[in-house]
Amino acid sequence: MRIDCDVCAMRNTDACTDCVVTFLLAAGPVELDEAESEALGNLAEVGLVPRLRLVPRKEQSPAANG
Repeated sequence: MRIDCDVCAMRNTDACTDCVVTFLLAAGPVELDEAESEALGNLAEVGLVPRLRLVPRKEQSPAANG
């Protein structure tokens, strides 16, 4: 899983305030392996951290850019 706030549709919204990614990434993208990703999911499931709110933005096709 690649986490990069630059590609998150929720960036610069209220969702960023308590996003674990905002806390972890203060400087840039991070690569999590499967075990790390699962660990974050488990922590979120029991309420110890917020759920991951990363929502990748949809890529625009070149034709859409005019």
